[in-house]
Amino acid sequence: MNRIAIGAAVAALGLAAAVTLPAVTTPQSTVTAQDDPSSEFEPLRPGQIEDPGTPRFSTRGWATNFDISAVPYHEIFSGGPGKDGIPAINEPKFESIEDARAWVTGQGPVIALEIDGDARAYPLAVLTWHEIVNDTVGGEPVIVTFCPLCHTALVFERTLDGTVHDFGVSGNLRFSDMVMYDRQTDSWWQQATGKGIVGDLTGAKLEFVPSQLIGLDQFAEAYPDGQVLSRDTGFRRDYGRNPYVGYDIADQQPFLFTGVTDGRLAPKERVVTLGEQDSQAPISIPYSELRAAGVANLEFEGEPAAVFWQPGVVSALDESYIDESDDVGGTGVFSAVVDEHALTIESSGGEDPVITDTQTGSTWDVTGRATEGPLAGTILEPVNHGDHFWFAWAAFVPHTSIWTTEGVVDLGGKE
Repeated sequence: MNRIAIGAAVAALGLAAAVTLPAVTTPQSTVTAQDDPSSEFEPLRPGQIEDPGTPRFSTRGWATNFDISAVPYHEIFSGGPGKDGIPAINEPKFESIEDARAWVTGQGPVIALEIDGDARAYPLAVLTWHEIVNDTVGGEPVIVTFCPLCHTALVFERTLDGTVHDFGVSGNLRFSDMVMYDRQTDSWWQQATGKGIVGDLTGAKLEFVPSQLIGLDQFAEAYPDGQVLSRDTGFRRDYGRNPYVGYDIADQQPFLFTGVTDGRLAPKERVVTLGEQDSQAPISIPYSELRAAGVANLEFEGEPAAVFWQPGVVSALDESYIDESDDVGGTGVFSAVVDEHALTIESSGGEDPVITDTQTGSTWDVTGRATEGPLAGTILEPVNHGDHFWFAWAAFVPHTSIWTTEGVVDLGGKE
């Protein structure tokens, strides 16, 4: 998908007429840490850099403290829309799975989230247009996020030091990934890492919440009483239409990515990721490898884990309408320990693969539930993970290793 096509996609969002970068503007705050004598004796905050440089993005309309940043400002670009040009959903409404089937197919991709028995599905048919949902699930304030340009689907807690924060879309990108902001301080946050990168909350970190990217049918099977985010958002959008047609071509260069892509995989190969930016041994599992294996059994942070893949989930970034797109499959990552016993889990392969463990022969679904056999009713503990395009994960976590079907972990990569 070329820049012209992406520009058309942005225009289709009703957010901007062009995707050319804006002219450099002078920050509203002209006093820097270097100019202010009172700051001479103030230590830098965690992750803060001494001189981030001159912003290449507009600072108008922001109350952000631009004197504090963890990243060089030349890495941040306008993606076209301005602040809240892509509107977050702040008062989400939900409907039954049955009602949602009127506009989401069984293979429609959803971010599945369950907290204390409260199960909710957030269709990418909605999130491609809004990118952020501020919600409270199981009594826990969370933000559900999806960056289409990076195919990064992540959920975070939004309570920091006892204060619940509300998040919006800044309209800016870093390494093609969405830069979020919180409405309490106007600090900027990197969606791929959950870290504060600009403003008073620079260095703060949002806690990840386990979630999955699966199909509506898969969600319904696991959570028959679950709720689905409604199209009744208060905005007029053609939900179900894909404004990023053809964007998920694996070997195509990403849009507005500044830097060198890691050549170990195709830039837009989908990967399941374990670990975080600060993890010592993060791992990425390419969908192509996972599709071939069905299950990846590996050790992560000293514990056995299993990464599941099953068909039944279409791409949100392929055809003009999501329900016409190719099946890319859904994933889940779980602890492979039940009652202090490690399990080895395998897939039968084929068009309709069956996942079983070799110890008991029990059958498992993509949400980590044993549906048949001696362990029927058992639910594996979910492991925090992410779903990304490779280029984005490698940009933020360059020391990641890569799992392969041979069971070999590629320890290459740049430091």
